[in-house]
Amino acid sequence: MWADRSAIILRRVILVILLLGAESASGGQVDWPEAGLVWKVFTLQDYNTRQVVISTILLGVTAGLVGTFLLLRRRSLMGDALSHATFPGIGAAFVVMILLGGTGRSLPGLLVGASVTGLLGVLLVMAIRNTTRLKDDAAMGIVLSVFFGVGVALIQMVKDMPQAGPAGLNDFIYGTAASMIHSDFLLILVVAIGTCLVSLLLLKELTLLCFDESFAASQGWPTVRLDIALLTLVTAVTVIGLQAVGLVLIIAFLITPATAARFWTQRLGWMLTLSAIIGGVSGWLGASLSALVRDLPTGAVIVLVAAAIFLLSMLFGCGRGVVPRGLRHARLRRKVGRQHLLRAVYEIVESGQPDVAEPVRNLPVTFDALLAHRSWSAAQVGGLLRTARAEDHLENTEPGSVRLSEAGFGEASRVTRNHRLWELYLIRYADIAPSHVDRDADLVEHVLDAEVVSQLESELQDRPSSLEVPPSPHFINQPSPEIS
Repeated sequence: MWADRSAIILRRVILVILLLGAESASGGQVDWPEAGLVWKVFTLQDYNTRQVVISTILLGVTAGLVGTFLLLRRRSLMGDALSHATFPGIGAAFVVMILLGGTGRSLPGLLVGASVTGLLGVLLVMAIRNTTRLKDDAAMGIVLSVFFGVGVALIQMVKDMPQAGPAGLNDFIYGTAASMIHSDFLLILVVAIGTCLVSLLLLKELTLLCFDESFAASQGWPTVRLDIALLTLVTAVTVIGLQAVGLVLIIAFLITPATAARFWTQRLGWMLTLSAIIGGVSGWLGASLSALVRDLPTGAVIVLVAAAIFLLSMLFGCGRGVVPRGLRHARLRRKVGRQHLLRAVYEIVESGQPDVAEPVRNLPVTFDALLAHRSWSAAQVGGLLRTARAEDHLENTEPGSVRLSEAGFGEASRVTRNHRLWELYLIRYADIAPSHVDRDADLVEHVLDAEVVSQLESELQDRPSSLEVPPSPHFINQPSPEIS
């Protein structure tokens, strides 16, 4: 019963995902998979499906882990150059194996050739960057185009060889995950485990390299060798991903999980974990959907699933997502506006009572006085007043004036006190003129916490201790605003 319900849920999810694009090759009608097939694929009951899905999961986890360092190192396009640089190695390895009397279709041999030319391309990019005045993008563009052109020429030559026959080397461009056999799975397993272990063993060194290369070099770390080690790991992921995703899309599989994870966290450890999970889930879902729908390429679907996760992360990621960041900015704007309003009311009340140490809160302030105090527009003041009333900071008064409530007066005193402490600090230690200090204090006063306020107080121990709010350093000999 549970299995049937789960199969129905999975089927509905797949129908929604494939509704816009899945059509049968013959009649143009949508060819939906049977519920039993959906359950069979997602529970990995079929041997071939299990082999392909587990291989893509391993590839996704490894790509997410290594891609995080590549992204933080700002070398995303290096993976693209590297993947294209592997193409001539495939053709060259095929020719060499034919000349040695083999069939030329041995996957380990083809991947060795891809690794050699991939590393050669990386070394050429680094050599161009370090020995000339060309930037990274120019060096990568040169290597990418030249190596890919050589690869296309070699593959065309291979097709014309009588011993080659239907070699199928072009499949490495887009990937052919469905053709994986058990030896391919074992190769991916070994390389993936080795790459993950090396990444974790070099975690401290790669972290330092990604965040501060100059500091690492000044401390004696071999930054060039660490850079080569990182690119070697990228090469390993690229090479084992050629058959599953293809050399065109492998860069997306390297970068997309890492960029998606970046929207959720600010900590490297969590980012590495989330990136590996997103890569594994993308490989699992992509390979499973490809197995369910006929003529749906595995590599493209894997990348599309990763892109969908990236889109969701970009919108809703709690670290840097668009929606949470917009909500945080809205809350901050509301807080800043509230504090400016309360401080303006407090200062107006204070200026109307020059002979008292601390102002009396229950004096009303006119609407025109607020407009003149900070050069607000009438619409801005109206919005701020509505917010303050909703937060119980204002009391009801006659039309045209406002008055602080008890809670509002306490908050206004606290805000004004923090503002003036910061003003006094800037005047004393930053040598800012009193006529300009108000603007500078406005930029930071809204983020002062209790610890910073305590430090300001300790720096300004000679201020009048009998006053809860210190006097304003530039609120002298100014005309008193209108108090109703």
